[in-house]
Amino acid sequence: MPAEALDFRADVLAIAAHRDDVEQTCGGTLLRMAARSLRTAILDLTQGEAGTRGTAADRVREANEAARILGVGWRQAFNLPDGAVANTLENRIAIVRILRLLRPRVVILPYWRARHPDHAITATLGYEACFLSGLEKVETGAAPHRPFKIVYASLYADVRPSFIVDIAPFIEQRHLALMAYRSQYANQSAGTGLFVPEEEIRERTFAEARHYGLLAGVRYGEPFVQKEASLVDDLTLLPVQSI
Repeated sequence: MPAEALDFRADVLAIAAHRDDVEQTCGGTLLRMAARSLRTAILDLTQGEAGTRGTAADRVREANEAARILGVGWRQAFNLPDGAVANTLENRIAIVRILRLLRPRVVILPYWRARHPDHAITATLGYEACFLSGLEKVETGAAPHRPFKIVYASLYADVRPSFIVDIAPFIEQRHLALMAYRSQYANQSAGTGLFVPEEEIRERTFAEARHYGLLAGVRYGEPFVQKEASLVDDLTLLPVQSI
């Protein structure tokens, strides 16, 4: 762990299976939090060595550039096998160490049902690590810490969001952060049938954000699901008009 990370504390930590997952699903939200002077961090669980395009080394450089664009104060990646992330005690404890180091109030996880098995497993792995992190008898050399809130980035899930974050002021930066991954999204022969052509990426990602924004009465949005009920103090301050 870099020495400069030892003193960093995060308000919001996004945990993802692969570099570029966060940029796709909650990059605008991280930008909005950073604009509010909240400290943001990203933990990627794999190096991306199994990807059809690019190399793990490419994605290190690209992830660092994307983090700069997103205003993220801390980003690191584990070395779990890409395509074979497993919910083991060893992996849970590794995440516990990060949680106790950064002590985030909010953790963002991928939605728990997904086409890519790594994403679904990361949701369960992250949740269980958040639980273990609060147990005093789970010893890691650092004080216990349990995040107050866990939310699930649901942009690619066919579910109704619990809430939507307005990312309209940050939509261009969000796109720049995603396109920092030139090894993944620039037009090339590898993976031609699997990847969206570069010229269509902006249209598709903006359309998705526009769809979720419309649900909440804003121009662009990112959707999230929470498992618990929300608490309301004043009905007259509830946002989003009903009719």
